[in-house]
Amino acid sequence: MRILLVEDEPEMAAALQAGLHRHGMLVDIAPDIAHATEALQCKVHDLLLLDRQLPDGDGATLLIKARATHADLPVIMLTARGSLADRIDGLDLGADDYLVKPFAIEELLARIRAISRRPAKIALPLATVGNLCFDFTAREALVDGQPLRLQRRQLLLLETLAYRHGRTVQREVLQEAVYGFDDAIQSNALDAHVSKLRRALVEASASVEIHVIRGVGYLLREVRDGQAR
Repeated sequence: MRILLVEDEPEMAAALQAGLHRHGMLVDIAPDIAHATEALQCKVHDLLLLDRQLPDGDGATLLIKARATHADLPVIMLTARGSLADRIDGLDLGADDYLVKPFAIEELLARIRAISRRPAKIALPLATVGNLCFDFTAREALVDGQPLRLQRRQLLLLETLAYRHGRTVQREVLQEAVYGFDDAIQSNALDAHVSKLRRALVEASASVEIHVIRGVGYLLREVRDGQAR
């Protein structure tokens, strides 16, 4: 899952980013409405975490813009404005949830999981390829029912490939899923992560392979008796 966090307090933003990273999520930070508006134009995010009190205005204005162009993008408001009127206003403007500061990262994670379980937001809750199953709600990969332990970038990579299994996924799409806006990407970094993921799948005896489509991208497919299907 790739998240856009709109938060102008650097310490709060860094703490939330670190907490979400520990749970395998990729987080881009925008300090104000202007930067967030530009980031949303890329249409690469799965969730918007939005503060209301921002340096260049009320985050509610960004919510209205986001709803006009990204109708299905889940939005959780994170704000110190916790009165009943503020909460009702935020929800009426189109927020899916409203979390009042201060809050524990565990509660935020629970809210994110709850939004992810909504059928309208997740078109494909599970993907099964051979003996590999990817649960998009729990954000967990299983091989023969056993959890596959992966580093964060390898998990993001497998999540993207599993969602489009049987189809070629372009390198640019994979890079957008694995790296944030501020990440420095070396020319062979994606290939290195693919190599590590392949090794993990082999070690877990997963009956799948990641096939390279030269000059284009990668393809996740099932393998039976040594033959790709």
